[in-house]
Amino acid sequence: MRTNIVIDDGLMSAAMAAGGFKTKRDAVEEGLRLIARRAAYQEIRRWRGKLHWSGDDSADWSVDASSADAQPMVQEAVAKYAGQTK
Repeated sequence: MRTNIVIDDGLMSAAMAAGGFKTKRDAVEEGLRLIARRAAYQEIRRWRGKLHWSGDDSADWSVDASSADAQPMVQEAVAKYAGQTK
């Protein structure tokens, strides 16, 4: 979707430098992804203390969310929350 918006030049410069982005579009899109991801994480945190485990405690459930294996799961959860299911 093409959209024209006015963005503070200082804020855009700071965001591009902080994220190492080459284009303004990349910086804006990553910012939008971050907002969607934050909303998904807030939804997950809503369940803290409300779910009870009754399964196999010997299973290894340690997964680094930044690992290549976990990325599809994280992206799917974010896309689902943002209404962009594949």
